[in-house]
Amino acid sequence: MVWGRGKAELWRYESEQRTRSPALVIVFSIFGRTYVLDLRPDNSFVQRMLATGTDLFLVDFGVPDEVDAANTLETYVDNYLPRALRAAAAESGGPVDVLGYCFGGVLTTLCLAAHPDLPVRKAAVMAAPIDFSQSVGVLGLFARRRLEVSEILDDTGNVPPEAIYRMFQGLKPTSGINTYAMLWEQLWNDDFLDGFQAMNQWIRDQVPCPGACAAQCVDLLLRRNALVEDKVKLGGRPVSLRNIHHPLLVITAEHDHIVPPVQSKPIVHLTGSEVVDELSVPAGHIGLVTSRQSVKYTLPGIVEWLDRSIP
Repeated sequence: MVWGRGKAELWRYESEQRTRSPALVIVFSIFGRTYVLDLRPDNSFVQRMLATGTDLFLVDFGVPDEVDAANTLETYVDNYLPRALRAAAAESGGPVDVLGYCFGGVLTTLCLAAHPDLPVRKAAVMAAPIDFSQSVGVLGLFARRRLEVSEILDDTGNVPPEAIYRMFQGLKPTSGINTYAMLWEQLWNDDFLDGFQAMNQWIRDQVPCPGACAAQCVDLLLRRNALVEDKVKLGGRPVSLRNIHHPLLVITAEHDHIVPPVQSKPIVHLTGSEVVDELSVPAGHIGLVTSRQSVKYTLPGIVEWLDRSIP
């Protein structure tokens, strides 16, 4: 850990192969645990990225408790993330590149829009939900005002992990049946079982979401679709994605049922970036960083894009 504030921490991965520059900062979601990026010794996005010679940092927002129940988007976009990016730049000795994964991509996008002076060279967003106009499952219930965040808060004032797990599970109700069918077919395969156990543990190992932030996201993103409508306000001030002028890479997963490509791709036309590239990977939401497709497509695509000279 090279920086910390509240529950948020910035980690720098030690490596003797730091041959590429600038450093890359991964910004993870506030809804999950970061160890999915470093799941097992033979299945680690972090390990593979380090092997390319990348100086790698990770922003982990920690596990909220009652102290964090009042955290809002401003807490992350205006407080934690700008400081973490500046700390990474100071540690590495220059501007950094940033990769926001899932809701970490939303936070990254809003942060760069609100703070265009940050020491960031390039930005990539991976499976980042931008357009919420077609929300389904529990998200759809929130969007249609059939469910309020206040109805699911626990005694700490946060959305409990069990509710978040059910929310993601509800996006693909038959996933459990398919998963167990696949498990039955692979009972002979020890390597598969080890990987399945690790992944299944991570999927169920959700973290609470600050109640204030959840309510704000439902109103701002789900109901008003403010990112697409360019009507985001944070701290009383407008925050427009048009203020983002960094070269941008938009990464989507073709089989993503959590953040479908149609939900991510609108950002291509919403920023002020003159250089916007797209990378489509034949994988699911988690497969972007854990599957063979990650090794074949995701990581090489990111590295090639980072190494590409800026026009």
